[in-house]
Amino acid sequence: MSNVSSSRVINIGLAGLGNVGAGVFKNLEKNRALISQRTGAELRITRVAVRDLARLRDIEVPNELLTTDWRELVNDPAIPVIVELIGGTTTAYEMVAAALRAKKIVVTGNKALLAERGKELFALAEEFGVPIYFEAAVAGGIPIIQVLQEGLVGNHIRSIHGIINGTCNYILTRMSQAGLSYTDALGEAQEKGYAEADPTLDVSGWDAAHKAIILASLSYGFWIPQDKVHVEGVDRVSITDFKFAARLGYTIKLLSVIRADENGLVEVRTQPTLVPLSHVLANVSGAFNALLVNGDVVGETLFYGRGAGQDPTSSSVISDLCEAAAVLMHGARHSGFVPHGLYGKSKPVDDTVSHYYLRLTVDDVPGVLAQVATVLGERGIGISSMIQPEDLEDTSGETSLVLMIHDARLGDMKSALAAICQLKCVRGEPSWMRVETLQG
Repeated sequence: MSNVSSSRVINIGLAGLGNVGAGVFKNLEKNRALISQRTGAELRITRVAVRDLARLRDIEVPNELLTTDWRELVNDPAIPVIVELIGGTTTAYEMVAAALRAKKIVVTGNKALLAERGKELFALAEEFGVPIYFEAAVAGGIPIIQVLQEGLVGNHIRSIHGIINGTCNYILTRMSQAGLSYTDALGEAQEKGYAEADPTLDVSGWDAAHKAIILASLSYGFWIPQDKVHVEGVDRVSITDFKFAARLGYTIKLLSVIRADENGLVEVRTQPTLVPLSHVLANVSGAFNALLVNGDVVGETLFYGRGAGQDPTSSSVISDLCEAAAVLMHGARHSGFVPHGLYGKSKPVDDTVSHYYLRLTVDDVPGVLAQVATVLGERGIGISSMIQPEDLEDTSGETSLVLMIHDARLGDMKSALAAICQLKCVRGEPSWMRVETLQG
């Protein structure tokens, strides 16, 4: 049996000692013997780049390991693996690109970097013959990248439906279960550490969208341009919408949807979505993540776990480090992204088709439904069900009209909404969301 003393030492340069970086440092030390037994490698962090040497930290790191210059990691010939956990897309890109040019393996958890500049970085990885590993970039401790690259490599991916932002899922869960307003639920998420002081990246939907771009690109063999991705945030979802959704048999989740149509056109979108209460994704609560992956051979598979946090995310980084050690000891594998030509085009956002939920605030007068139905009908959009004004409480001459819409193109739906807003009987902005007709 191998042990730590007889294992091959793999020196690692760690850039970033924030929440996840500290977790990697702590958990590598904690499980050093286990990792050595399983891999035959001793993973040893020998240099750590930080922004501020004087900053107080929850873990003890020997001062001689610390530097404020990431170039010391990249330029050290004794370090074959660089871990990038500094975030952002400027310095992080410069550092990762430099590491690849120096023929060092890169491990990163930076979903924005890969979503925005992955195409360039994987081209560099291919050119210089070293891989990039990025399990921690999507869904925290859930090994979804490995699933797509290895476990489901023999499948055409029909679709992925994912709850992949814990902050938004926590907010929507509290709105649904406790009746909190969006503002109160966000405040609670911030108090508990599930949301940043500036939560914009999360609540705008873009954190989840970056992850969706990575998953879609892996699934379909080409890098999805950001301008081809449809993104909506959760900040306009109201308690009223939850009440109507429940009455109709749904709840609301920030859902990322990835799928290819019969012509190979790939659709990638993230938005608040009505999900049937009977479906397993409706029951993913709090800060947890879940991904439902449908392959043409395997069928539906479900992955569930903590999508963020120090320990779950550091678990994914350590997994990648073990993979890097295996490459160094036993030979190379692909760059981390394998392009292919089976797909290759993004579906125009306006051509994507869904069911829709539509809530209008309208005057409580005869003929309102007929006017709205006429606008929809002129664009070939049908109504599948409704909650009519007379079913609801009257409030000062105004009431809500709630419609469930048959499959419609997004472009047609937006055109109809613009026309509906011009009707004299309609007050304020409509509330509308996609509906996923998932089977339980």
